Amino acid sequence: MTAPTPKTVVTERRNWLALAVLLVGAFMALLDTTIVNVAIPTIRTSLAASNATLSWIISGYALAFGLALIPAGRVGDRLGHKWVFIAGLSLFTVASLACGLATDDMQLISARAVQGLAGGMFFTPITAVIQLMFTGRERARAFAVMGATIGFSVALGPLVGGLIIAASGADAGWRLVFDVNVPLGVLAVVAAVVLLPAGAENPDTAADWPGLVLLSAALVALLTPLIQGQQEGWPFWTYASMAGAVALLAVFALWERHVETTGGDPLVPPRLFAHASFSGGVLLALVYFAAFTSIFFTIALLWQAGLGHTALQSGLVVTPFAVGLVGGASRSDALAARFGRAVIVAGLGMDAVGITAVWFLLARMPSTGYSGWQLVAPLLIAGVGSGLFIAPNVDFIVATVDPQDAGAASGVIGTMQRVGSAIGIAIIGTILFGTLHVNRAGPDAIARAFGHSATLAMAASAGLSIAAFALGFALPKRAG
Repeated sequence: MTAPTPKTVVTERRNWLALAVLLVGAFMALLDTTIVNVAIPTIRTSLAASNATLSWIISGYALAFGLALIPAGRVGDRLGHKWVFIAGLSLFTVASLACGLATDDMQLISARAVQGLAGGMFFTPITAVIQLMFTGRERARAFAVMGATIGFSVALGPLVGGLIIAASGADAGWRLVFDVNVPLGVLAVVAAVVLLPAGAENPDTAADWPGLVLLSAALVALLTPLIQGQQEGWPFWTYASMAGAVALLAVFALWERHVETTGGDPLVPPRLFAHASFSGGVLLALVYFAAFTSIFFTIALLWQAGLGHTALQSGLVVTPFAVGLVGGASRSDALAARFGRAVIVAGLGMDAVGITAVWFLLARMPSTGYSGWQLVAPLLIAGVGSGLFIAPNVDFIVATVDPQDAGAASGVIGTMQRVGSAIGIAIIGTILFGTLHVNRAGPDAIARAFGHSATLAMAASAGLSIAAFALGFALPKRAG
């Protein structure tokens, strides 16, 4: 057996260092999907932010992130994924600083949307660069490490946010939740310039920009009334906007079919939906992430704005979920390879049981007597279930389409996951704030009002998680 040459050893070491840079980017992008939840109540107080603003801070990031994923891949194919990653990470770093410097709610919403757009820009090239650097068993190891990083970053967000706010105080703390990205981002950008391979450029790659505009307009037209409607009393424009969203989606579908039939490269290829299992899997991604993201939002507001606890206490409450998620994700690929779809379905079932149990406990307990200890077991169960589902779910959904469409299918799924997060926050925020009525002053009255609204919001999250469990059976029995 021939020993590897020094050049090969150096290249392998460089590739793993480059992977570390990519994973720092993935960690930052996905940490920001959950770390901000525990900062929401302090932002509410510090900026005198409206209820709609709180929903936009989460939804705007998720929506912009999702809409950037597919076009970022196309631009990366055209110009080189390394430079798309560097440009996106640089913009993300600047936008994070802008979030921390915001002095009013509109500045924060705008900066947060740019941050999400940048996150989607540099997240897509991560997979492409890993495929470029690694082959065979090494590629599988690299993607396994990436999967663990994704699960760890999402799970760690609320606790890290709570620790930052506890150490720095409420007003400075929520700003540092964003500003923590700045030094990490600067170092990662410099390292990316040095370490990432340039990759091949393909100037002939085309992007479906009209399709992107139509889809973006449709989703904004849908989310805006869902988020603003309750605060403004559901005026006529909210219903007109939702009707317009349906019309825009219909035009988008017709345009995508036109692009495909004329030999173009549509943003969302209609042929993918000829597979009923793929349609079910896409709906599963949307529904699951609508439930997944919204529970952090509800618990953070209940624990801090309703019960008067600190951001750190709020982060500690959801720590069992984080522990369970990391534990479930660490074994999910091996279990899914052995038992197939049963692992996905079991994970979705555990998630539904856990979230439903949280709802049941909130409904049964007096709001002034809530304790994080009572939620440990159901959140741990939900976390393990989420870990079992999140890591392997894309492989199972992609397995429902033809192999040559795997890349396009992955992009659609990633987009729908983020869109699901945005829609989930919009719906849960509408329920939570729309039913929140504090009839008299005093901590007990505030706790009862938030307890009632949080119970209704958690009931909606439980319903979404049960729907996701039912949709899990649409997936194929094996991922390959």
